[in-house]
Amino acid sequence: MSNIDELSLSEALLKKAHVVFWDFDGVIKDSVEVKSEGYERLFMSYGEGVAERVRQHHEAHGGISRYEKMPIYLDWAGESASADQVQKFCDQFASLVMQAVIDAPWVPGVREYLLANHIKQRFILVTATPQQEIQQILHALQLTHCFQEVYGAPIPKATAIKSVLQQMQCLSEHAVMVGDTESDFKAATKNHVPFLLRRTPLNQTLQGQYSGPMFNNLNHE
Repeated sequence: MSNIDELSLSEALLKKAHVVFWDFDGVIKDSVEVKSEGYERLFMSYGEGVAERVRQHHEAHGGISRYEKMPIYLDWAGESASADQVQKFCDQFASLVMQAVIDAPWVPGVREYLLANHIKQRFILVTATPQQEIQQILHALQLTHCFQEVYGAPIPKATAIKSVLQQMQCLSEHAVMVGDTESDFKAATKNHVPFLLRRTPLNQTLQGQYSGPMFNNLNHE
């Protein structure tokens, strides 16, 4: 299938949906690498081996909250995984990456699609980024008005999707989830919502397992 045909199919699926659930990192902003580098920097003082192990785990488990991953990484680093310590490292991680996420490249065509269609369709953001942090990022990017609702950690994506479908009395087949990770795919599948995969270098395994529509970007150029 040509890139043009693939893009047409992706846009057709997007445009027919009444409700569109969007992931953020890797879907709206090409910011996955930024967070990989943030984790690596956060744990580099514990040795390159630990830092690389953390990076690889993060990249293999994209779309999962840092609050779920950080206790694992602290254990590998020989640190306590107490609630206070987890919060301390999550705060340090946020300070390392938030501005870099804001400055990261846009996924081509997605910003334009959001701005052009947020009145015609209902856009919902579902992300593993903590709630307050993602709201600050959206504000900095001047995208807040594009989303009717924003769900960040600790609310699971599947829970957010289920809640929105019920609140909006929207049938699952009239929605779509746009994501780039297995956790996005599972959240959509659990709610019987069609899924649109944004293809990235880090989700090649998922690409091989997934037979539905995929896209690289929404740019016609």
